Amino acid sequence: MAQQFEDKFHRKFYYLRLSVTDVCNFKCTYCLPEGYKPVDGEKSSFLSLPEIKRVVKAFADCGTSKVRITGGEPSLRRDFNDIIHAVASTSGIDKVATTTNGYRMAKQVGQWREAGLTHINVSVDSLSPRMFHQITGENKFEQVMAGIDKAFEVGYEQVKVNAVLMNSFNLREVPAFLNWIKDRPIQLRFIELMQTGEMDHFFQKNHVSGATIRTQLLNEGWVPKVRQANDGPAQVFVHPDYKGEIGLIMPYEKGFCETCNRLRISAKGKLHLCLFGEQGVELRDLLQEDEQEADLIARIQTQLESKSVSHHLQDGNSGATPHLASIGG
Repeated sequence: MAQQFEDKFHRKFYYLRLSVTDVCNFKCTYCLPEGYKPVDGEKSSFLSLPEIKRVVKAFADCGTSKVRITGGEPSLRRDFNDIIHAVASTSGIDKVATTTNGYRMAKQVGQWREAGLTHINVSVDSLSPRMFHQITGENKFEQVMAGIDKAFEVGYEQVKVNAVLMNSFNLREVPAFLNWIKDRPIQLRFIELMQTGEMDHFFQKNHVSGATIRTQLLNEGWVPKVRQANDGPAQVFVHPDYKGEIGLIMPYEKGFCETCNRLRISAKGKLHLCLFGEQGVELRDLLQEDEQEADLIARIQTQLESKSVSHHLQDGNSGATPHLASIGG
């Protein structure tokens, strides 16, 4: 194995978030309220399967053990099953996850599992079909719920559900969400709304601190769960009376970046050191031949020397990220 990817703050990177498309068929209020619009019209320019195999192998050879396949909506790729299989077949990768809006899960999740997908995150921002439609722009609540049921049916022991907390939309649903996971092995992850370049006013109106939810949980007997090395950024809480778990993702909390263990590759082959960093570093020229791996690894490691100690969200600076779909959230 090559040297472990590590930055100058001695953070090691076990976790790759790999975007395979920035196309999405939902119009979520906090991400793509006007729907997907191609930046340059080059739909065919997303990473090919051979390029995906090469970048994942390079990361695995440098200590990465978990890959999350993201988008946009990753299941819009016709070769999504092949992508899952390619990632899962890479030596050293033991967790293969995806984040999906769930609209294809009821029909396809069995195929995803057979291809090697080990973990699933589904975005469900409301348990009210009406509010779900209002937030996502799509009347697909029942299909998404059926998809979660199907995931358990085909053998997943736990499903993670992401809900972006928004003051004007779903904050009042927190008790209903807690009740929903009482008898279901779902890790419900409340994600703080994050400011991006296109969403300043919406952010000011709707941001809710996850710390208020954490205080409520601790008062109700929830306790923190121990983190694993390749876990994501959520603070996870468990309760003896609940089958489900609660995760809180709070990027505005002091120290959030201290445990950063993940890097991002965009759907067009750029390395992003931070979700809220700058424009990204081109890697695609080094993804054309297997023999380029040493140069690819060297370029990534060189860039890690410039990774900042923290994002600057708390200062109102969201970097060059126009919206979360652009580099896979």
